[in-house]
Order: sequence, then C-alpha cells, then structure tokens
Amino acid sequence: MNSILDKLNPIQREAVVQTDGPMLVIAGAGSGKTRVLTIKIAWLLEQGVEAKNILSLTFTNKAAKEMKERIEKLMQPDITRALWMGTFHSLFARILRKESQAVGYDRNFTIYDSDDTKSLIRSILHDLKLDDDVYPVGEVLRRISSAKNQLITAESYQSRSEWISADDSARRPEMSNIYITYARRCRNAGAMDFDDLLLNTFLLFQNNESILTRYQNLFKYLLVDEYQDTNYAQYSIVNLLARNNRNICVVGDDSQSIYSFRGARIENILNFRNDYPEYKVFKLEQNYRSTQTIVEAANSLILKNQIRIPKTIWSANEPGELVEVAQSLTDQEEGFFISNRIMDAHLREQADFKEFAVLYRTHAQSRIIEEACRKLNIPYKIYGSISFYQRKEIKDILAYFRLIFNHRDDESLKRIINYPARGIGKTTLDRLGEAANQAGCSIWMILSDPQSYIPQVNKGTAEKLTQFRHLIDEYSSVSETTDAYDLAMRVVRGTGILEEYRFDRTPEGLSKFENIEQLINGIKEFVDQGKTEGDDSGLVGLDSFLQNVSLMTDQDNEKPEDRNKVSLMTIHSAKGLEFGYVFIAGVEEELFPSQFSSGSAKEIEEERRLFYVAITRAMKRVVITLSKTRYRWGSLIDCRPSRFIREIDPKFLKITGNNPRSTSGRSMEEEEEEFKNPVPTTKPVRRIIPVSNKPGPKLPSEDFSEHDDPSAIQSGMLVSHSRFGNGKVLQIEGEGNNRMATVFFKDTGNKQLLLKFARLKIIKT
Repeated sequence: MNSILDKLNPIQREAVVQTDGPMLVIAGAGSGKTRVLTIKIAWLLEQGVEAKNILSLTFTNKAAKEMKERIEKLMQPDITRALWMGTFHSLFARILRKESQAVGYDRNFTIYDSDDTKSLIRSILHDLKLDDDVYPVGEVLRRISSAKNQLITAESYQSRSEWISADDSARRPEMSNIYITYARRCRNAGAMDFDDLLLNTFLLFQNNESILTRYQNLFKYLLVDEYQDTNYAQYSIVNLLARNNRNICVVGDDSQSIYSFRGARIENILNFRNDYPEYKVFKLEQNYRSTQTIVEAANSLILKNQIRIPKTIWSANEPGELVEVAQSLTDQEEGFFISNRIMDAHLREQADFKEFAVLYRTHAQSRIIEEACRKLNIPYKIYGSISFYQRKEIKDILAYFRLIFNHRDDESLKRIINYPARGIGKTTLDRLGEAANQAGCSIWMILSDPQSYIPQVNKGTAEKLTQFRHLIDEYSSVSETTDAYDLAMRVVRGTGILEEYRFDRTPEGLSKFENIEQLINGIKEFVDQGKTEGDDSGLVGLDSFLQNVSLMTDQDNEKPEDRNKVSLMTIHSAKGLEFGYVFIAGVEEELFPSQFSSGSAKEIEEERRLFYVAITRAMKRVVITLSKTRYRWGSLIDCRPSRFIREIDPKFLKITGNNPRSTSGRSMEEEEEEFKNPVPTTKPVRRIIPVSNKPGPKLPSEDFSEHDDPSAIQSGMLVSHSRFGNGKVLQIEGEGNNRMATVFFKDTGNKQLLLKFARLKIIKT
C-alpha cells in the first residue's frame, strides 16, 4: 500500500511527520512548499486529528483551493469539508460573523473593497470641508490602513504622539478626526473594510477571554503559509491562537519577503525562534522548478543581502541556458525585442503563449510591451488591471445584493438608488446624506419617512424614495428562502438592469451584457457546487455568495479563455507563479531598484529580494532586458544598467543586444565588462537629454586618440570627452577599475562615466 509520504524527499518527510510543537519550514523558491503543506495536513488527518481542529491560513483563495483539492485526492472528501482552510481575511470574516454580537455588528455585515472605502473617504472629506489636495484619498486610506495593521484603533490613534506628530509634519492635522469619522461611518453602515477583518478579530480575542479560549481549544494545529508576508495584526492573532497548544507550523522564505508596502514584516519569520525558543527548523533547499543555472544565478544575487536566514538552494535539473542580458537603444526597441523573442520561441520551440511571462517593476511599463505584442498578434493578459468584480455594471448589481442583506450599507444605497434611473437626483441624495449624518443613522432609516427628515423633499420625490425602499424590502423578505441564483435573477430582471443593456448594441453595451451573464453563470456554479461557508440549512443563499466574492482576487477570477496568453504583470503580482520563459523588463537604476526605494540599505534589500523573486519564477529561460534611453514625463532619460545585474555572478550571464556598438561608442565586449564589474550602489544622478535642434557638443581636437591615466582624474578637473565635449569633474567614486566620475557637460548635463572606459583627457589650465 502506497504511503502519502512516498513522493517526499527526506527533509520534506521530516517536516511532514513532525506534528507537535512549533516548527519553522524555510521553503526556498520551487522547493515543493505546497506539497509539504498539503501532505502535512493529510498526515495529521491520518494520525486521527479531526479536520475541524486544523486551521490552515493562506494569502489567496486560489492557494487555499489548490491545497484543498490536493488533500481531497489523498483523503475522502467528506473528511476535508470540515477543515478551516482559507485566507486570513476569509476565515477571520467567518469567525466575526459567528461572533458578530461580541463585536457589535450584525451577522450580515458588508465588506468594503478599496473603491467603497475611497468613496466613503471622499464623502467624509467633503463633509469636513477638507481639501483633497492636502488630504489625497489614497494617502488617507494608506494612513488608516497602516494604523489598523498595527492594531491602532481610531480611538487610540489620538493618543499616539508619534502618529499625530507625523501628521502635523505632513500638514495633515485632521487625519485623526478623519479616522474617527471613518470608523463611525463604517460601524453605522454595518460595514468592515479588509483591515477591519484583522483588527476586529484581534479585538474580539483580546477582549473576550472565553471566546479566545474556545478557538484556542478548537484549533489544535495551526499552519501558516507565506509567513514572511504576515503583518503585525496577522502575526498577533496567530500567536494568540497558538499560545496554549503551541502546535504551530509556519512556512515561508525570507528571501521572498517583498510586501513591506502592505505592512508585511520580515521580522516575523526572522524572529520566530525568539517567539518559540523550543522550535524546530526544516530547510527545503532543493528547487524542483528551475534549471541549475537559474538557481545559481539567483543564489549569487541574494547572497548580497545581509538580513537573511542562511540556506543553499540547489537544483538537480539540467544546467540549462545562461541568463541573458539584452540592452536596447530605446524602450520601444526593448518592447519589440521582447515580443520578437516570444514569437520566435513560440514558433521554433512550439511553446504555448501561456508559458511566457513579462515581468516589470511598475504597471506603467506595460504600455510599450502591449503595443509590441499587438503588432505581432501575440495574445496577452495584463494582471492587476481592473478585476471582473470591479467593473461598473458588476459593482452595481453587487450593490443591490449587499443592500438586500444589510440595509445600513450607505455606500451601496447611494450607488444604486438612481440606477437604473428613477428620477432621484444628486441634490436629493446629498440631502439624504446630510440628514443621516445629523440624525446619526443610516440613509435607509431616512427612507422610512423622507419628508419628516427632509422637509424640502416634495411628495413626488418622497414617493420614489419609498418605492425604492419597498423594492429592496421585497427582495429581503424572500432572501432566506430563495437560493442565490433565483434571487439574483429576480434582482437583475426586477430592477430593470437587464433591460438597460439588452438592446444596447454598441460594443460597450454588449460587453456589459456579457459580463452580467458571466456573473449570473458564476452564481449558478456557486449554487451547484454547494459552497455554503458552513451553512447547514442546505440552502445556498446569496449572502453566502457575497461573503465569498467580497474576498476574491483578480487571479481567482481567471477565465479559461485567458489561459493561453502571455502574462504581463508586475513582479509583485507574479509571486507564487511559475512560467517556462520569463522576461524581466526595464532592469535599470531608478526603475529597478525603484527611485522611491533607494533611500536605505533595508529598502534596497527588499528590492533585491523582488529581483530574486522575478528570476526564480522561470523554469527554462530568463531574459533580462533594459534600455539605454527611456522617456519619463516627456524627457528622454539616459539610463544605466541596474546594480542588480552586476551582482549576479558573471559566469551565469550572457550579454546580448540588437546593437553591435553602444551609444557610448564601446564594443559589446567592453559593455559586457561593465555589466560584470560591480560599481558603487549609490543613487545615480538623473540625466535628462534635451530634445532640440541645437548643434551638438563641441568636439575636442583631432588628436583625441590620446587619453590620460584614469587614476589621474580628480574632482574639480576640467576634462574633454570624445562625444560629450568639455566638462568639469564634480565627483569621483569607487576604487581601481571601478572608479566612476560624475562630470557636468554644458550641452548634456551630468553624466556618470566609468573611468576605465571613458577615455577622458585632462584640459590643462
């Protein structure tokens, strides 16, 4: 009889069979982390642990679904249904719904997404008469989110002198008042945002010892995936739950910690041994995904980080190709180079388009790649663009669904009260909002008797408001006895939404109609699969669908027709994925590492981890691309290769390019030497090349074949360059062959030149 342990290597097996006590599994890229997690859960079940006593936390619904499907193949499906397996947010939302009274919410509270929260913040800024140029909505949201992730409530925010001081320094002294108002409006609306799901779960456990004890006893075994990505709130909740049994297994890789901008703390995984001194560590170091060359190249890069857990990732796969570094003259040429290489591999190697990924540091880089792909008719999908559930027509329908179950959800009500058009204008809506704020209640309450709350409302408008309330009440009255699909169909027909698009034959109208059909199809599939989120009634209600869909990500919504396409995405979006062929675009100083992330060694280390993640997504081939020049804000910028390229051991690199000679006049062999020799990692000087018809720089005399010893060049000297003309040396950095000069040239501004290649001549004065 085959054992579930048969396909594990020795260290994976050790990590699986160690069940009791705290344990840290360091899982290098491509080391079979998901396999270890799923088999570990199956092993616990085989050892007699009840499924309901296992809590398995992930960061995406897709990861949780994949793990559950694998476990079901190993065990009987009936056993796995009771597992507490899912994302932090989905499982904590489930707990909060069960314990809603303890946190002062109804069970059917609404979960606000980022659009909802931004809309609410805009309303608050308007009501408080605050300038949204001084208080940008995105910055206000980021500030509130950051506070919640550090478990700072709106009430306690005011007593945090360092936070108040920072707000004053940023000239945003009303931030505390905004946070308090935001928290009050959310509670009045019976709504939580994503950060509230964490904050309120922590407060639930902290303030209710009996409830905490109950869940500590329930969750005898805790497993946490991607532990390096946990923030302070997640870390605190997990530690509370594991405090008694201490049967906690965390899995992750410090070398792939790349989400500090979301509040993730690499310290959580680095300090696990301090939190649990009796812990055991298991290092999964064999990479099953990539070729030996790719693994070794990535290793040589990440070794430059000082903050890391020592490990040696290795591969038994074939050696494979060298990592290619291709430099183009312009970013347009870079895009064409990438698209041509994709098409070439597709035709020559019979590689499906889905095997290719183009990764970049920022979303803005996708435009040029898109244009190049379109010209060659290469199918592609951009990840991180608007999600299916963020499309207007879908959000409108979901707003109806949400209001049916939570009448206090003002953001949903404002969205649909005049959609489809009912003759309820903006003036009426503003008056409803003002009346609700003054009365300290929801807009729904105002609708019960509009004229008594708002004397200015005429009889006709009041009747329209009352009819809208009756319409929602009618759906609410049947919601507990009607399944999700039937109720959804009632809503899209009865409200007139379906008629709104049925006869619209414009491309936009047809697209919206098809999207609504896809939503209905998705609800029908949900009903058929019986995903009731623990509901024992047998009815798959629309509220269950809402709970599920409110926590979905873009990747969870991928359609079959999207699958055989080239993936264009930021590196952050690519984490956890793998592709046969990976192109990493725009690997230049100030772009990667980002110009916004070069202020400290800690930030540079995170950028280096991000580059490590990009390389390790590839199974067969990695191509790093960069450009000599790139437009930014309408000016042509002279770009330099990223320091990260120079940090890869040169024996794993192959330097190529479309141009036999560079714009600096150096041969490809000379440029290869510059790639392979490290330079100081100081922030480069931005160089803008003006686009004009002015004469070029004055060239030095014909006898410029001679040049002075690079070691003789010093700061303050006047020098002459064969291309840029005469200039003044502003700064010298580095030693020996790595000496670099910053030189100011009259016509082209500051240039950074590697002296061993620059061939500068000292001008005698």
